[in-house]
Amino acid sequence: MYAILHEGKSIDKSFFQLLLDNLELNKNAVRFYGMGTKSNFFNIEHIQYKTLNNDILDTSVSKVLFIIDADDSFETTKEKLKKTIDELGLNEISDFYIACNQETKKGYLESVILSSLSKEQKECIENFLECSEFKSKTHDKSILNEIYKKAYPSPSYNFSHGNFDELKEKLQNLFE
Repeated sequence: MYAILHEGKSIDKSFFQLLLDNLELNKNAVRFYGMGTKSNFFNIEHIQYKTLNNDILDTSVSKVLFIIDADDSFETTKEKLKKTIDELGLNEISDFYIACNQETKKGYLESVILSSLSKEQKECIENFLECSEFKSKTHDKSILNEIYKKAYPSPSYNFSHGNFDELKEKLQNLFE
């Protein structure tokens, strides 16, 4: 059994399950640990870490993948996550993926998803957001995700796009 720790709750988990299916990896061999907010990743006393530790001790989990958003600072996130993994004593059995826009090194999982769109598709979403009456003009992650799914339902994600390569590699390595 493998563990994936991710931000959020069901939206991120559903996305990772679709990606595992796409890679023909057994999603039933994965335990998902929804960490909620990003700050919970850096709290070694968080309840999910206690559950994960118990699962590792009883040998039901053998490898761990942390998936976290960069938000505004890739390097800060990376350093804090490395420190947390070290404090948890998980260096030998874990890896991590920091979700962000590949060019700016800022953003979140939705940034990776949106980066797989064509220029025309991106412009369409940006134009819609600009003329919409959404209160949050900072493009809330859940709004972007819903717009993406409604505008481009089939196929649901362009997993063949190069911006998914690192994440796909990390997931495949989890199963080795």
